[in-house]
Parts: sequence; C-alpha cells; structure tokens
Amino acid sequence: MNSCIQLGVSPLSWTNDVLLDLGDNISLETCLSQAASAGYQGIELGRKFPRTAAQLAPLLKEVNLRLASGWHSGFLADRSVAEEVAAVQPHAALLKALGAKVMVYGECGKMPGSHPLDEPLSLSPVLSCVDIDDYARKVSEFANILLREFGLKLAYHHHLMMLVEQHDELQEFLAKTSDNVGLVLDSGHAFAGGVNLAQTIERFGHRVVHIHLKDVRPDVLRQVQQDDLSFNDAVRAGLFTVPGEGCIDYAPLIEFVANSGYQGWLIVEAEQDPQKEEPFAAVSRAFRWAQNTFQLSADVEETAQ
Repeated sequence: MNSCIQLGVSPLSWTNDVLLDLGDNISLETCLSQAASAGYQGIELGRKFPRTAAQLAPLLKEVNLRLASGWHSGFLADRSVAEEVAAVQPHAALLKALGAKVMVYGECGKMPGSHPLDEPLSLSPVLSCVDIDDYARKVSEFANILLREFGLKLAYHHHLMMLVEQHDELQEFLAKTSDNVGLVLDSGHAFAGGVNLAQTIERFGHRVVHIHLKDVRPDVLRQVQQDDLSFNDAVRAGLFTVPGEGCIDYAPLIEFVANSGYQGWLIVEAEQDPQKEEPFAAVSRAFRWAQNTFQLSADVEETAQ
C-alpha cells in the first residue's frame, strides 16, 4: 500500500469557479466538512475561500484539511515576468503561509474574446501564436522566482482553450522550458485535448509535480466536438465526471504513481453541476476509487501527517 501519496479534492465538485450559478447556494463550510467526511487529506482553493491565512487557516484546521494548492491565472504570454511576479504575490504568499508546495499555473494570455471560455473550442489559441522560445524563457524565469521567493514549485496546467492544450504543444513546451517548470498532469484535459499520457509520462514524468484526476463522458465529448461547443457549455453538458466513471484508461498514471516515487497530491477534480451530481456522493465514490486504484493505505489521512 502506498502511504506517501496525498489524496485531495477540488472544490469544483461543490462550486464552480467560473459558472457562478453552479453551486452558488453551497456554503464553503459544507464543502470543507463534506471533503473531510469523505476522507480527503487536503483541498485546493476555490472562489468562496477567504484569501488571507488568518481567515483560512482556522477553517481548514477545524476539519483537519490541508491546502494542497491553488490556481493562478497567469498572463506571461502577454506581459513581462516582473508584471507576473507582482500579480502573483498575494496568492503565492497565501499558499506559502498555509504550507502548500506547488502552485497551479494556467496561461490565460492570448485567449479569444472578452469571455473566452464561452467561445467555441475551435478558437483555442495555438502555441505557435507566440514566440515559443521567449515564452518558455519567461515561464522558466517565473518558475525560478516562485521557487526562490516562496518555496513553491510551479505546476503548469495544460488546459482546453488555453495556450498549451494539444499533445504536440505540451511536448514542445516541456522540451523548451527548464526542469523547474513542473507539470500538472490532468487526466480529463489530457484525454479531451488529445494528449498521450503514456508518451508524456515516459518523456517528462520527472516534471510531474501535481495530478488532477477527472474523467470524461465519451458521448458528451462527441457532442462537444461535433457542435464545436464552448468550454463552459461542455462543463454544463457534463463533459467531466469524477475519475473511474468515464472512458479514460488510467493505466499509464497508475503505473507512474506506483513506480516513479511520486509523492505529491492526487486531486480528485470534476467540474460538474451539483444539481445533477450530488457532490458528497460523487467525491465519496471517487475517494474509494482512488484508494483502490492507486493502492493507497486505508488510513491515508494519518499516514501523510
């Protein structure tokens, strides 16, 4: 049994960060208490979380959860490293204060329109729209500063509708950036974006510092691709579900976690409508699936303390 892996959950199962009507009636206290009751050790930040350590720390302590990480919307494709460092200061300081070791970075530069997640997925920016060498240099420099000043490993998130989405884009991006640029390996975005998990792990497994586990409903993915829906419409239609309940083959990830010495977080994550998928039931099923699939010890909450 693997007692080194930390198992966490995203608040997206309760409250969506972008679609404000999804879960808006669910309190932060409900989210935290249910995450803990389901057995998770940690949780990522969500939009209802207070953004000061003084306010957030006691809420997490009350339910014995740790802060696993938090998403930062970065714009290095559009602005300088100095500007990005200034923008990330309060977020990185909060993560550091609460003991997180990684920061999830999502590239929001070059996205189309004023509401890009409402644009058709076919308008997703391509990596070739930037000078890849310059972009890789900036991300690498930013990652070095983040590690030096905050003790945080940058975890770059390949993501639908963002600059690094497809398999070849991810390979080129990782090849051009320094090893200090870590990777969030997201099973759902990988599958929907055409990323080959096995090849990525074989070549860049040493760069994986954070893992998001979600699944894809194949019938919804076909509809999304056929109708060229937006990311937000895809989420509303139920593109993503909790791991183990879709069509993804997790064999490469299972082997990686078992044999690579990975000791970071596994984060159960699925942007779902809580009216359609009751959050506590869904994340509880996912917790049991993750325990069994990755052979985590039954007392996972205690072993990683």
